[in-house]
Amino acid sequence: MQIIRDFQYIEPENRGASVAIGNFDGVHVGHQSVIELARNAAPNAPLGVLTFEPHPREYFAPDAPPFRLMRGNARAHRLEKLGVQKLYELPFNAALAGLTPEEFARNVICDGLGLSHIVVGADFCFGKGRVGTAQDMVRFGEQMGFGVTIAPLMERSENVVSSTAIRTALSEGRPADAATMLGHWHRIEGEVIGGEQRGRELGFPTANMSIEGLHPPKFGVYAVLVDVLDGPNKGSYQGAASIGVRPMFNGEVPNIETFLFDFSGDLYGATLSVGLVEFLRPELKFDSLDGLIAQMDADCAKSREILAAR
Repeated sequence: MQIIRDFQYIEPENRGASVAIGNFDGVHVGHQSVIELARNAAPNAPLGVLTFEPHPREYFAPDAPPFRLMRGNARAHRLEKLGVQKLYELPFNAALAGLTPEEFARNVICDGLGLSHIVVGADFCFGKGRVGTAQDMVRFGEQMGFGVTIAPLMERSENVVSSTAIRTALSEGRPADAATMLGHWHRIEGEVIGGEQRGRELGFPTANMSIEGLHPPKFGVYAVLVDVLDGPNKGSYQGAASIGVRPMFNGEVPNIETFLFDFSGDLYGATLSVGLVEFLRPELKFDSLDGLIAQMDADCAKSREILAAR
């Protein structure tokens, strides 16, 4: 998959794509249906996605609580798995935010990227002040010569699939419900960073990753599926992960610490993708380290049981 981050200087081979437009946070089943419509609308054109980085919500409300389900790199990895060939990841800045709906359609979609067809959701809004609607985009397409398809909102179990609904499921410790809407396990992806090595001292060496900027799932312990995406230990593993602030050690900054079953090796600097399968228990503060170790043994046994059943 090729990533293009400029709409003003486009190579000829990167024009003419059939593109789904949106933020695609989580790349859930609704997003996937929009992408599939773009694939089918112009089967002979390259399949693309047009999205923005940072997320417009981050741009307009930089001090708001973290809300993203995935960072840009994780989104790109998921889109590539869906067969997307061209990812137009445009910088969301004052210049882009200031375009009127018609200017966005003409300068970005038509003259800039030269897209042949676009697909947008029924609730799509665009342009300065978010005043442009999906129907406006249809009208611009007719005027400027690109096709437009409006994708209906997707429902699962009588609820509209949305990133908001997925965040709610994760906040409540319901990763399986989130997975139903996502079409895949919710994954936290990032680089393994140095920690205080307490897990190693307790007999449970963990891979520590930051969750800064991401919507935090319910704090606690999870059964997880882990993909090591690079390095000498690249591969798929099972494990147990703790998300939170480590109350036993008076932590303050939330992170995720993952223990890989039956693994021996150095993961520092590697990129991990940790899929949340089932919530086991909330964070707890124990009276002693022995109590913590006994609980970690029980957590790992339970996680093995759950993952074996799945």
